Order: sequence, then C-alpha cells, then structure tokens
Amino acid sequence: MAYLKRLLIGSPMETKRLKHEKLPKWKALAVFSSDALSSVAYATEEILLVLMLLGTSVFFYSLPIALAIVGLLVIVTLSYRQIIYAFPSGGGAYVVARDHLSTRTSLVAGAALMIDYVLTVAVSISSAVAALTSAFPTLLTWKVEIAIALVLVLMILNLRGITESATVFAYPTYLFIISVLFLIIVGGWKLFNEGWHGFNYVNHASAEHFFTTGYGVFILLRAFSSGCSAMTGVEAISNGVPSFKPDSSKNAVITMGWMSLLLGTMFLGITILAAGFGVTPLEHKTVISQIGNHVFGNSVLFYIFQMITMLILVLAANTSFAGFPQLVSIIATDGYLPRSLAARGDRLVFSNGIILLSFLAIVLIIVFHGETHSLIPLYAVGVFLSFTIGQYGMIKKIWKEKTKRNVAILSIIITGTTVTGLVTIITVIAKFTQGAWLVIVAIPLMVVLFYKIHAHYEKLAQQLKLDESDRTIKKELVAPKVIIPISGVSKIVAQSVQYAKSISDDITAITIVFTEEEEHKIREKWLKWYPEIELKVIYSPYRTILSPLLDYINEVEKETKGAPVTILMPQFIVKKWWHALLHNQTATILRFFLILKKDIVITTLPYHLKE
Repeated sequence: MAYLKRLLIGSPMETKRLKHEKLPKWKALAVFSSDALSSVAYATEEILLVLMLLGTSVFFYSLPIALAIVGLLVIVTLSYRQIIYAFPSGGGAYVVARDHLSTRTSLVAGAALMIDYVLTVAVSISSAVAALTSAFPTLLTWKVEIAIALVLVLMILNLRGITESATVFAYPTYLFIISVLFLIIVGGWKLFNEGWHGFNYVNHASAEHFFTTGYGVFILLRAFSSGCSAMTGVEAISNGVPSFKPDSSKNAVITMGWMSLLLGTMFLGITILAAGFGVTPLEHKTVISQIGNHVFGNSVLFYIFQMITMLILVLAANTSFAGFPQLVSIIATDGYLPRSLAARGDRLVFSNGIILLSFLAIVLIIVFHGETHSLIPLYAVGVFLSFTIGQYGMIKKIWKEKTKRNVAILSIIITGTTVTGLVTIITVIAKFTQGAWLVIVAIPLMVVLFYKIHAHYEKLAQQLKLDESDRTIKKELVAPKVIIPISGVSKIVAQSVQYAKSISDDITAITIVFTEEEEHKIREKWLKWYPEIELKVIYSPYRTILSPLLDYINEVEKETKGAPVTILMPQFIVKKWWHALLHNQTATILRFFLILKKDIVITTLPYHLKE
C-alpha cells in the first residue's frame, strides 16, 4: 500500500519546502481561473435554455443579458481587488465576515463557498463529459463512470502537490483560451462576410409583448441568473492568495484582472456567435460544439476544439481543488470543522480536504446522473451569497477605519454589494423550484454542524485543561485485573501472558468453545503450560464469540466496582496485506465495542509473523 501511495502521489516533502510551493502569475491563472474561464462553454447555453420557454423569438435577448453579466463581472472584480489587498492571508468572504461582521455570518459564507466548490467540480466534470459525448455519442451510456474516473484523476494530481499539478494544468488552460479566441475571431469574420443570419431584434420585435407580463419578466430574470454561472469561480483567487509568489496580494490582483478580461471577452464573444449563427440548444449537442461546427465544419479542427473544451472543463474543477482545501483548512483552524482538515499531507497540500471534495463531488455526480442541466440550478446561489457577504464586510471594514476613506472604492463596493445581493435574491426565486431550495436548506444545516463541531472542541478543551489538583495523584494506583481472550495456546498467547505478569498478578484467560471436545483439549494444553493462571471457558451453543465475551467482561467490570480492568488482546500481524483476508478480525471488532467503556483499558499486543 505504501508503494502504491508513493507511486501515485510521490515522495514526502519536508516542511521547509513549503515556501517554494508558491505559484507565479501564469501558473496561478491556470489553477485559480480555469473554473471561471471554462464557464463560457456552458453559460450561454444556460441562458438560451431558459429563454426557450418563451420561444426562439426572444433569443436575441441573450445579448443584453450577457452584457449585464459582464458589467456585474467588472463590479465584482473591482470589489474583490480590495478584499485581496485587505486580507492577504486568503479565505475570501469567510475571513472578511469573521473579522468584520459576525461568526454566524462568516459561517454562512463558508458554507456557501464550500457548497459552490463541490458543485463546481460536479458541474465542470459533467460538462466535460457532455462535450465528449457531443463528439462521440456512443459514450453516452458511460457518462457517469467517465465523470467519476475524471474526478479521481484530478484528486491524485492534486495530492501530488500544488506546483506539480499547476504545471500539468497550465498548458491546457492556455490552449483553451487561444482556441476560444481563435473561434471568436474566425466566427466573427464569417459573420462579417456572410451577414448576421441568426436571431435579431428587428425581425422579432413582436417578442416584446412577452415582457409586458409578469411571467415574461420572470423568465428574463431567470435566464440572467442562469447566465451568472459564468461568474462562479471568480472568488477563488481571493481564497488562495497565500499560494501566490511574493508580493502575493499584488500578483493575485493582477491575475484576477487578466482572468476577468479573458472571461468577459470569451463569454460575450460566444454569446454573439450563438445569436449570429442562430444556434439553439439541442439534447445531445452543446451550444459551443454547434458554434464550433458552424465555424470549423466537420473538420479535424472541430474535433480538436471539442477535445480541448472537454479538457478545460475537466481542469475547471481544479479551481475547487485549489480553493476548497485552503478554505476548509481556515475554518478547521478556527475550530468549526474537523482539525484533520487543517493538516498538510506528505506533499504539503491539504490532503484530507482534497479527498473530502472528491468524495462529495462523486456523490453529486451519481445522484444527479452526471446531468449538467440538473446541477446548474443548484449553482450560483452560494457564490453570489458569498460575494454579497464579502463585500458587505469590506464596507464595514472601511467604515470603521480612522484613515481617510476612499470614496471611489467605497462606492464601487457598495454598488457591488447591492447588485450581487439582488442577483442572489433573483437566483433564489428564479431557481427555487428547480433545486435551489436544496442549497438554501443545506447552508443552515451546515452552519448548525459547524456550531456542533465547535461546541465539541470547546467542551473537550475544558475537560482536558490542567489545574492545580492535577499536580497530585488523587488515589493510590491499583494493579489492574487483566483478562486475556484466547482461541488456543500458542506463541502469541505466551507473549501476552509474559506481558500480563509484568503489570499484574490478577490474570484470567478466557476462551469461547462450541463443543465439549474443544473445551477438553484447550484445558489440557493450558494446564500443561500455565497452571498458575485461571482459565475461564465459556460454552457457546449458538457458535457466537463476541456476545459471550462481552457479557463476561461486563460482569467482571461490575464485580471490580471501579477498579481498573485491562483487556489484553493477542493479535498476530501478517506480512502481506492480503493475508489479513484469510483470518477473522475478532480482536478488531471486540476493540470497537469496548472502546466506549469508561473503566476498561484495551491493550493490543502484536505478534509479527515472518511470512
């Protein structure tokens, strides 16, 4: 097992190497922006899928919706620049709210971000598989299995370390950026030469009557909230500032600026091409693949573009693998998640956070059958809620400061808070019946869980805290009564008896037999080797071992009236892992049942076999 682990994730790294595990801007863009950049592969399609409820005559409205989203992206980017500078330790909205709002608000932000990160992996991987099956429909029946395999590959790559995974992910990300920009340029040239032959406002002006009713406006807002999925992942850079090379804040801000520029350009370009070519969503063909087919035809370039799109959608999930472990490590350090999530693994990454993220994403993929459109309604609620909380926290921070306030910055952040708050409300209302209610229910449940974990740690600390009375022993130490469960008389038992004699004179061996013949044999052998030690033989007519053993131990515990009882369990350790499958695990199971008993000490004495 150790060999397999080393093969998959590499050799352990010394702690002092942590300072070298920092990312330059060009790698950080690939690691932290792949989610946001890859969303251009499905964000336009999500807008069109909602507008289809009113018919293709309103598809032209995808353009003003896209422009509104790009405007929102600019506002959020400007706001989050301030968060990066103010909180270089990372953590984003969670840390801002913790320091300047309240614990409860920070935990809401933390829960929202955690949910969004898990959904990012599930949505990105499912979208990648959709891109693959658009080009190769015969793989449709295997889409869930392919998605799970891709999550596991990402998990292993990230367990190898941040700089190593960043190098792997950087080149495909830039290849995707180049290919999409090339698609937009070539597609734009075709539209210029052939003329606009898709959806336009002039020919479909009659569609305006849809928006004189409440239903039409509701659909428009719902399309806007679906298109806002293009902005998921924008906050990842603010969560992972410590991963950047010095000056980390400045490098993170520059990277975020490039990410927003690329995202806005690609998203708007894809939406224009979709409208210009008159692309409509189809069941097994994504909008971006149809645009690729319009631009490149059924040539090799089209298939290369599809493979690159699939690859970036897989790597988009890596944004979560960079942000989620960093976030949960901060929450765990604060005592609201298991402390194991705050520990770095062999390769100086938060290994437990990476594994937890992979497990939760796989569960979502299985539950929703790898359907992107089923997962998208759950998306964006968490990220826009965290946007709002983070920016509101920055307003409180700036307002508390004694120094001269920058009116321009404050105005930007107030505008961003207001707009993202409205988008959160719109998203909740528009997607509530489609599944957004799950996120709304999950966030408070997670906050309750955070408080339960924190309460446990506080009680534990209180009970383990030393005081003056602990300097002296309150009562005289008494030698324990030792019970040795045995199944026969052998070298492993001899080792256990020898150890038992070194700690107590009150020793009893106990064995469970099914027949009188078994009892006779074991008594005879025991008297030959250990006549001075009592052997308790219990007959089990129903051939059970654990129940009679536990009953006897319970009786002894009552008889001793609080005196220490030690269960000394002989256990041989096999040389090869698969040999363990050839033996029962009675000692392990018995230890599981006894560990909860207050006055019983469980000691395992291993005997290592040579072969």
